[in-house]
Amino acid sequence: DGSANVGAVAPVHASYAYDPRFSVILLPSNVGKRKAQIAAIRRSFGDLVLNVDSDTEIAPDVVSKLVCKMQDPAVGAAMGQLTASNRNDSWLTRLIDMEYWLACNEERAAQTRFGAVMCCCGPCAMYRRSALMLLLDQYETQFFRGKPSDFGEDRHLTILMLKAGFRTEYVPDAIAATVVPDRLLPYLRQQLRWARSTYRDTLLGLHLLPGLDRYLTLDVLGQNLGPLLLAISSIAALAQLALTDSVPWWTGLTIVAMTMIRCSVAALRAGELRFLGFSLHTPINIFLLLPMKV
Repeated sequence: DGSANVGAVAPVHASYAYDPRFSVILLPSNVGKRKAQIAAIRRSFGDLVLNVDSDTEIAPDVVSKLVCKMQDPAVGAAMGQLTASNRNDSWLTRLIDMEYWLACNEERAAQTRFGAVMCCCGPCAMYRRSALMLLLDQYETQFFRGKPSDFGEDRHLTILMLKAGFRTEYVPDAIAATVVPDRLLPYLRQQLRWARSTYRDTLLGLHLLPGLDRYLTLDVLGQNLGPLLLAISSIAALAQLALTDSVPWWTGLTIVAMTMIRCSVAALRAGELRFLGFSLHTPINIFLLLPMKV
C-alpha cells in the first residue's frame, strides 16, 4: 500500500519475482488499505479474490475450503475463522483470542445459518471477482460526513455484497491466525475504529434487513442496543450509589450472572475451561470500551 517499510518486505518480493503466478504491485505512495485492495482487484483476472492482511498467516487448506463454499454462485463472499497468532504473549492477547472465537463461532456462525454474515473480516475473506467489479466504484468513492472513508473496509464491502443480492458465509474450519494488540491502548484504538464502522454501516444497511431473515434484524438490534442498555444500567447504578449511598447489588449481580452464563456456554461449546476467564473482559467493556464508544 506504499508504506514506508517496503525495504523490510523486499526479500519476500524478490523470492517471488521469477514466479509467473505472482505479481507484486508497489504503489508510489501510502494511500491506505482500500486503495491498495482496489489496485490489486483491478489487476486480477481469476474468478475469486482472496484478501489476507499482512499480519495474518493462513492454514494450508484455507484457500480450498473457501473455494468450496464459493462454488455456489449465490455466495458473494466467505470468511474464515480468526485466531490470535500471539495468543500467549499477554493476558490481553488471551482475552482477544477468546473474543475472536466468540465473534466467529457464535455471532458469524449464527448469521451464516440465516444467509448473511454482516461483516466478512478483513484478515481472511474471499470474494467473487465478478461481484467485486460491480461494486468497486461504490466502494472506492464512499464518503462519510463529507470526507473519503478510511476505516471499516471489510464491513462496508460486506454490506455492498448483501445490497447487490449476494449471500455472505462463514467457514469455521478455514483457520487464519492474525496478530492482535498486546497492550491496552492500541486495543482500545482498534475497538474505537471498529465501533465507528459498526455504527456507520449499520445505518447504511438498515434498509437491507426487511429482505433478510428476521433473526438478522434481532441480531443487528441486539448488537447496537445491547451496549446502550448496558451503559444505561451502569450509569443508573453509579447514580444510585452517589445519590442514595446504597450499593446497587442487583445490577452488579445481574451483570455477573449474565457474564458467567455466557462464558460457561462458550466453555462448554468450545470444550475449553479457559473461556471462563473471558469474564475478565466485562469490566474492560463497562469501564473502558463503553465510555470510549459514547
